[in-house]
Amino acid sequence: MANAASYFVDRHVAEGRGDKVAFREVGAGRSLTYGALAEASGRAAAAFLAADVRPEERVAMLVLDQIEFPILFWGALKAGVIPVPLNTLLATPVYDAILRDSRATMLIVSELLWDVVAPVLEGNPFLRRVVVIGAAREGVETYDGFMARAEGPVAPFEAKDDETAFWLYSSGSTGQPKGVHHIHSALKATADTYGAQVLQVREDDVVFSAAKFFFAYGLGNAMTFPMSVGATVVIFGGRPTPDQMVQVIADEQPTVFCGVPTLYAAMVAHMEAEGAPETPLRTCISAGEALPEDVGLRWEALTGVPILDGVGSTEMLHIFLSNAPGDVVYGTSGVPVPGYEVRLVDEAGAEVGTGEVGELLVNGASAAGGYWNRRDKTRDTFEGVWTRTGDKYERREDGRFVYCGRTDDMFKVSGIWVSPFEVEQAITSHASVLECAVVAARDEDGLEKPKAFVVPHGERPEGLEELLKDHVKDRVGKWKYPRWVECVESLPKTATGKIQRFKLREGA
Repeated sequence: MANAASYFVDRHVAEGRGDKVAFREVGAGRSLTYGALAEASGRAAAAFLAADVRPEERVAMLVLDQIEFPILFWGALKAGVIPVPLNTLLATPVYDAILRDSRATMLIVSELLWDVVAPVLEGNPFLRRVVVIGAAREGVETYDGFMARAEGPVAPFEAKDDETAFWLYSSGSTGQPKGVHHIHSALKATADTYGAQVLQVREDDVVFSAAKFFFAYGLGNAMTFPMSVGATVVIFGGRPTPDQMVQVIADEQPTVFCGVPTLYAAMVAHMEAEGAPETPLRTCISAGEALPEDVGLRWEALTGVPILDGVGSTEMLHIFLSNAPGDVVYGTSGVPVPGYEVRLVDEAGAEVGTGEVGELLVNGASAAGGYWNRRDKTRDTFEGVWTRTGDKYERREDGRFVYCGRTDDMFKVSGIWVSPFEVEQAITSHASVLECAVVAARDEDGLEKPKAFVVPHGERPEGLEELLKDHVKDRVGKWKYPRWVECVESLPKTATGKIQRFKLREGA
């Protein structure tokens, strides 16, 4: 049977792992075995059907990282219903737009998120039912009441490999989120490639992902990969602050940790001040944005564990270009993950040579079917078997790929391409900088030059702006230095940690 829930959930009971803990929730004292997940997700499937949610209808999941998430996600797949996990950190108008765009007929929402979404529910013409996980709300069904609709578990819906299983909405790093639909076989495709051959996840692993379930990266880290082998996942439902992440790692003793560059940088700063915990960590991975070389080196010096930096996308579901165990070169995104092909092309679609900058295209079995109701954007992104990533890369002589920035972020100075990421790496290597972003701004002659937005680390030294300009000149070349340096308290980001440079460009 091609239903992904059969492979990732029910198979473990048949293979004798029913008593193995699949998920344990930090601070809540709750855990869920593979056997209990199989039974509960089967009841969730029955509850969807009893609530008259039909196969192929969308169910929006505004659900925090908690035990109920995997029950509902896999239960929806078992019912043939399409779960649509939503970013839990958006504003009310964005939820309104996504709920209307997806035409979800049911919304399931965690109690803590009720207030942000409640104002848009009454006028929604598509929602037939709303379920809240937690305390009852007037006229709204509780999760317990919803699950009580089921008379017993039902067998998984007989899906096909190429049938849509779930949607994810893009993070909005370049604007309004887009609905991305993925098929059942895509989940196993990422497990068989990155999960098995790069992450090398094992049954005895304890996996902790700071990236949340709603994020394609987090969904792979905390469900697809560990569940492909019967490993255990640590769930943390709160905001991943650096001190809390270090504490969870100390308390829960994971063997695999999955973070994003912004968080790694903040955790490094915290551990340099407070010390690093003793842990059994064997592997750490990073995605979302390219990891600065300096952050990787400092993390490894503190923990003794390298970070496997890679690049993925919502459209490809997970990482397709990565460093690998025993073969880490910080400042690069590594090489293609086994099972994926990549190309670098210029604006005309012609392949570029070694040492030249081009847009990265990728071919792999986990590619999305397209964007919901965005035909023009679908045709721009998905070209036959190739998916345009919108990322600019350079291929080195050794075959490794070096990130140069988003297509929209690249700009020319004196007729030569400038990689914002290269300048950012130079700036963040300075001890007084926690993080930064570089965008193009126009000088008095209307010409584009680099401008840096910098979040200082610790006490800000006098004349930091000039110090950083000289620092960049020494590290990457005199013509690439930022003509303007603006110190800020924080950078605009998506909930997945990606810097929204388009917002900085608007203010530059």
